[in-house]
Parts: sequence; C-alpha cells; structure tokens
Amino acid sequence: MFRYFIFYKPYQVLSQFSKEGDKKTLADYFPFVEKDVYPVGRLDYDSEGILLLTNDKKLTHRLLEPKYEHPRTYYVQVEGKMTDEAIEKLQKGITISVNRKQHRTATSKVIWLENEPALPERNPPIRFRKNIPTSWMALTLTEGKNRQVRKMTAAVGFPTLRLVRYSIGEVTVEGMDSGAIVEFDEKNLMKLF
Repeated sequence: MFRYFIFYKPYQVLSQFSKEGDKKTLADYFPFVEKDVYPVGRLDYDSEGILLLTNDKKLTHRLLEPKYEHPRTYYVQVEGKMTDEAIEKLQKGITISVNRKQHRTATSKVIWLENEPALPERNPPIRFRKNIPTSWMALTLTEGKNRQVRKMTAAVGFPTLRLVRYSIGEVTVEGMDSGAIVEFDEKNLMKLF
C-alpha cells in the first residue's frame, strides 16, 4: 500500500532519516513510518516548509525528473528593500553557479509581499536589525537546483534570511505548525502537479 505524508520540516532539521552528528533528522518526527517511505527531494538544513514523503516510486520519479516541471512556491525573506529591477531579473532568469558550473535559471514567478506571510515562528528567530529593512516575496520555480533560491536572491543583491517552501503544486502547508505531519491520500495527488 502506498503511503503519502506532508511534513512541515522545521528549521535545522536534515531531510533524511539517518543520523549525522547531533542534528535533528526526519527520524525525530517519524518514529512510526515504514522503512520504505522516503522524502521526495530535500530541503536544506536551514530551510523550512513542505516536504513530501512516500513509498510510491513512480510519484517520486515524476516529482524529481526535471522534464516533468512542476511548480514549487517559496516564501523568501531577504535582507534589504526589494526592488522592481531585482524582481524582474529573478523572473527572467539569472546565471548562478551549480556544482561549479554556470547555470541559467528558468523563468520564475515572483510576487513582492507587502506583509509578512502567516507562518509558524522560526526557532531560533531571524536576528532583528533595526537599521536594516527586510522584504518578503513569493517565488515560484519549476526547477530545483542545489540552494537555488538562496543563490538567486544573493545574485541580485538581496541575501536570503528565511526560506520556507510553502507549496508543491496546489498542496500547501497553510495552517500547519512547524513539525506537523499530515497523511495524504491518492485522490489528492493531482494537486501536486
């Protein structure tokens, strides 16, 4: 039987079950899951948000294979006051380094958010600096290179402070607390694409 889980991965949790030093892993949140259930892709240790776990290998292949582009939306807090010019560059695609090679990112959808999105508190919180403003944006990608969002915002002069993957397709973490797990059923799978 296939199993599907949506997990709101907290900050500073590895997207793996195996231990690595004293860092928290998925095993700290999924002590009950079958041995053949694995995360689909990953979120960096210092990123938060939606992570899908399943034992459905066909679904895993479809979500990880680049030719099956599927949208993923990130809420990104950056240092500084975001500019229209930076947003335009992110939307058109920019060149970043991936595995020591230059990569031109695909076009993306970027929406500047006037207000901070309703998200669970991060522990520890972002360091507040009175004289340096921050901005939030929703960034939707259809590709997933290593640390891509952080590299993209840095390339346009706005380092990422907080990164939350909010959705995969139409499946979101809206209303979920950090560390929460929801079992997902097969009839909702099309919402991922």
